[in-house]
Amino acid sequence: MFTGIVEAAGRVARVEPRGENVRLAVETAPLSIADSTPGDSIAVNGVCLTMVAHGPDRFAADVSRETLECTTLGDLRAGSRVNLERALTLASRLGGHLVSGHVDGLGTVVARTSNGGSERFTFELPAGLTPYVARKGSICLDGVSLTINDVTDCRFQVQIIPHTLAHTIIGEYQPGTRVNVEVDLVARYVERLLRADARAQTHAVVDQDLLERVGFLAGR
Repeated sequence: MFTGIVEAAGRVARVEPRGENVRLAVETAPLSIADSTPGDSIAVNGVCLTMVAHGPDRFAADVSRETLECTTLGDLRAGSRVNLERALTLASRLGGHLVSGHVDGLGTVVARTSNGGSERFTFELPAGLTPYVARKGSICLDGVSLTINDVTDCRFQVQIIPHTLAHTIIGEYQPGTRVNVEVDLVARYVERLLRADARAQTHAVVDQDLLERVGFLAGR
């Protein structure tokens, strides 16, 4: 689990093809990962990866073909900047919201405008993700926990403050940029529960007991 609070913007040192997969080597400075061990999780642009090797300020992780196809990690090249966050611990402050590192889909920047020292971004989502997006709700873009300002059909807006622009890759976004999107974890489970409840009601047996419970027949 992660919080969506990016610890540093690292840089891809190498992309090494390995069959249908790739191995990423990422430089993490100024973030030190000296206390990490192989097997630890780290979010790279919001995608949970497993460290297979590491040093004080560098690690390597294998990325599968499916992840390359379903996220923006397939677009990375040597020199690409990436948002980094180590996995949440029980002693960590939850400054953002609960993030799993499992990308739900890809969004696209459609507009960027200056707004009183901050920047307002408009993103477009696949239609299947729009039910999970709500005004003043949370969303994770490339590993950054953000609050949604407004929603219209398949588009939503967020306001990005100068600190976030300077310390994450969001400052590089321009219209057309693709981003990894993870919707709010709670919204996903609420929708799942509602669907299960709807199915249960649909398959309820209409018998005398049910009719009595809902008031159509007098009790026996």
